[in-house]
Amino acid sequence: MPIYEFYCPDCHRIYNFLSRTVNTSKQPSCPKCGRPKLQRKVSSFAISRNLQEPAEDGLPDIDESKMERVMAELGEDAENLDEENPRQMARLMRKLYDASGMKLGPGVEEAIRRMEAGEDPEKIDEEMGDLLDDEAPFLTGGSGGIKALRRKLRPPAVDDSLYEL
Repeated sequence: MPIYEFYCPDCHRIYNFLSRTVNTSKQPSCPKCGRPKLQRKVSSFAISRNLQEPAEDGLPDIDESKMERVMAELGEDAENLDEENPRQMARLMRKLYDASGMKLGPGVEEAIRRMEAGEDPEKIDEEMGDLLDDEAPFLTGGSGGIKALRRKLRPPAVDDSLYEL
């Protein structure tokens, strides 16, 4: 009997579901908040680090082991982040973009400069939200802008319960 993992973006939590048969299409609701159709997660598995995959997505070639270390460091930084301190958030965002090798768009650059100057991230997000959504791949996929970045850097919690699929 397979166990499937599903992610709830509202709860930022991974749940395990037991299926009596192989079922690759069913998407359960969140046991905690009731959100319908949770996102199926691919369970981790081992891969060879010596194999090079061609980059077909147009993103820069990234040293995955370096990126893994940087993301762990960023996750720790995000845990200790004071959301009321825009300068800390700006440093975190610069570190993320530097590590990924992605270029900052003019809107993201302006937003970071304004945060480095101590301006309120909520105000920046309110004024520049649409522009940031277009330019900032780390902030896309939902609302919340600056606060959403902090949440995305933290690994999701894992519910140890086993639910019926």
